[in-house]
Amino acid sequence: MSHVLVPEWLEPLAAGVQDVDVRRLTNFVPPDFIGRHAAVLCLFAFSAQGPDVLIIERAADMRAHAGQPALPGGAVDPGDADAQAAALREAAEETDLDPHGVRVFAQLPDLWVPVTGFVVSPILGWWHTPGPVRPIDAQEVASVHRVPIADLVDPANRVRVQHVSGYIGPGFQVSGMTVWGFTAGLLSGVLDLAGWSVPWEPARVVSVNGAALADSPADEVQP
Repeated sequence: MSHVLVPEWLEPLAAGVQDVDVRRLTNFVPPDFIGRHAAVLCLFAFSAQGPDVLIIERAADMRAHAGQPALPGGAVDPGDADAQAAALREAAEETDLDPHGVRVFAQLPDLWVPVTGFVVSPILGWWHTPGPVRPIDAQEVASVHRVPIADLVDPANRVRVQHVSGYIGPGFQVSGMTVWGFTAGLLSGVLDLAGWSVPWEPARVVSVNGAALADSPADEVQP
């Protein structure tokens, strides 16, 4: 992707993601066979609270990913020109985002989500002209949040999250949500690439609903 001008506060991330190795983001490298293609939009803006990122909370009665915080996004449709177009379309359909206010500045390497079989393209965008956002369809999206980066990097909000399957990975407790799974792993990697992360204590383990669990050995963590 050609160089895109971004504001000074976003420059560390724009520089950090250049030619990044996918293994800095995940151990789940896309397989050789073609999986279902999806795209997510990691959208950054600036408010009175400083830099923030857009996160949605999926509806509690959805068939898949019920109640789970996520980045806006979904499957790439045949009518989409590319992953970038798909991410912007999905974000508009889910949150009423105006794509004209967004400037895409990077596309990260494709990531694989084994549980769904999707190969996901993370699209990084600068929301240079923020506007109101809201859930368009309550059956799909329960709420929409602009989460400050300061809250994500606050060690008090960093946790490891254990799924009923035994999976343990990075997580965040922000804006009344426990962010876990693919979304938390991607956000954690992006914060590291930007140099925004600060040291935090990984001993605190919670369930996907945010309930505290007994501490688990660090070697049980799976990216």
